[in-house]
Amino acid sequence: MGFWRVGADVLARSRFAVSPLAQTVVSLLVLHRERPVPGREPWLRAHLPAYRGRVTANPVERTLVRAALRPGWLADFMTVPPMESDRTFHDELARIRAAPAELLFDDLATALGGPVPAELLVPDLPGRAADLLEWVWAHTVEPEWGRLRRVFEADIVARTGKLGAGGWAEALNGLRPGLRWLGDGRLRINGYGYPPLDVADDARLLFIPVTGGSWVGWDPPRRYAVVYPCTGLLAEPEGSVLPEALHRLLGPVRAGILIRLAEPKSTTQLVALTGHGLGSVGGHLKVLLEARLVRRRRSGRSMLYYRTPLGDRLVDPGAAGTPEVRDLA
Repeated sequence: MGFWRVGADVLARSRFAVSPLAQTVVSLLVLHRERPVPGREPWLRAHLPAYRGRVTANPVERTLVRAALRPGWLADFMTVPPMESDRTFHDELARIRAAPAELLFDDLATALGGPVPAELLVPDLPGRAADLLEWVWAHTVEPEWGRLRRVFEADIVARTGKLGAGGWAEALNGLRPGLRWLGDGRLRINGYGYPPLDVADDARLLFIPVTGGSWVGWDPPRRYAVVYPCTGLLAEPEGSVLPEALHRLLGPVRAGILIRLAEPKSTTQLVALTGHGLGSVGGHLKVLLEARLVRRRRSGRSMLYYRTPLGDRLVDPGAAGTPEVRDLA
């Protein structure tokens, strides 16, 4: 893969986006490999037995997953970037369901580096692949999609803030292992020695956060995507609940905001994470400021809010003393 040549027009149209299908694919990948990303262990324990039961009872799906999700390579039909008109998971899934079987056969042969297993050479393979992805979505992703979407949107806010402050190099470097903006229209995708790929000037390039894992996808010549792991600093602890005493003292919204300020965050990030409006979050931050539970400090164009030692002790009464001033550089 090496690096992509990306023109100024492509960069001008590039954007960060959320894809429910990408999150479903990474969830299938984690279930298949049985190796969770940090912080997602409870999710894997909750869903792995049902997944094992499904693929054990369905030999075609079991073989399909082994063929499509190879170490170092995912079959292309699993990684096609979303279209601009997509609004839901089923909008993205419909293209897999409608794909010609021969396309999947070719993608699997590339992933395997050899012939496709005979049990997969069936005309309804696209429908079977879509059925499995739909099951993963309905049983393991959709129940928490509202929370995950807020986390992804908060990550996007942080990334676009870096873009505004330092350009594409600041926003993209470190986005996924091996990815780096080299300048002169060159985006290094990984360290492999593949020939450069020229992205057409009228193409659309997306950057898509997921809960773990990373890959690139394309539907040449118009659509390309880089899928990257969402930054952990903005993710809410899985299964976290508000302490009852804090809930009663501050109310659910202020308590939720205070808990999320273990790391500095902007108002916009808090809006994305909580799902509450800008005016509501701003009003609650004002109260927390007046109560000396949070402080604020400007960082570039953003105003960042963070907990004071008093706020830390209120969230965790057993916490050790915290420095009065935090380094936000």
